[in-house]
Amino acid sequence: KASPSVDRQEMENFAAMAEEWCQEEGKFKPLHDLNQARIGVLKNKICAHFARSPEDDMPLTGLSVLDIGCGGGLLCEPMARFGATVYGIDVLERNIQIARAHSTQSNLDITYAFCALEDFIPEHKFDVILNMEVLEHVLNPTAFIAHAARCLNAGGLMFCATINRTLKAFVLAIFGAEYVMRWLPKGTHQYSKFITPTQMNAMLTRANLAPQPALGMHFNPLTRQWRTNERADVNYIMYATK
Repeated sequence: KASPSVDRQEMENFAAMAEEWCQEEGKFKPLHDLNQARIGVLKNKICAHFARSPEDDMPLTGLSVLDIGCGGGLLCEPMARFGATVYGIDVLERNIQIARAHSTQSNLDITYAFCALEDFIPEHKFDVILNMEVLEHVLNPTAFIAHAARCLNAGGLMFCATINRTLKAFVLAIFGAEYVMRWLPKGTHQYSKFITPTQMNAMLTRANLAPQPALGMHFNPLTRQWRTNERADVNYIMYATK
């Protein structure tokens, strides 16, 4: 049955790119570039919250992580390498097949499931939940976050990464990335579905979570590197505790 969160057109766009998840120079190159920065942010925030040392080889040992909309496993794999028990779900079956194959090749023990969040019935709740670059592609992000929050342990962390609804975001994330640089296929993002930090804060609060201030993620096209600061005018990450 159709999931209330799944936008069929959005999923058709991603299905057409599925074979390139693991290709660092393919259609997901911008996401691979972003991954290098967001992995560090996630590790540091998780370690700070759970009183772990980010300098340890496997600082997330003993923690469980759920990656919603995991795609080809770009975040699942580093979380597993940090020692976490990782579960990834996605609504595209081909994404899950690719993620499973790559994790097997990498000798990583990650559990993947082909399902929508609303249909996901976990055996246990999770210490960390990742909603990374997925909320701008669902039909009802408020309900989506509420469903995700039900899977989170008390005292756990939920991360939400998305794009702010600003003119600058339209110019960079849609016009620049899709039409000028052609880093992403046209139609990958819809401006009307971008979410402001104020809206994100309200969604997390409504889900009985305690959100923290947004952290901006900024891309330098010359160096192809991302950096973080307090300006959340385009890409940003917001995390919340339960």
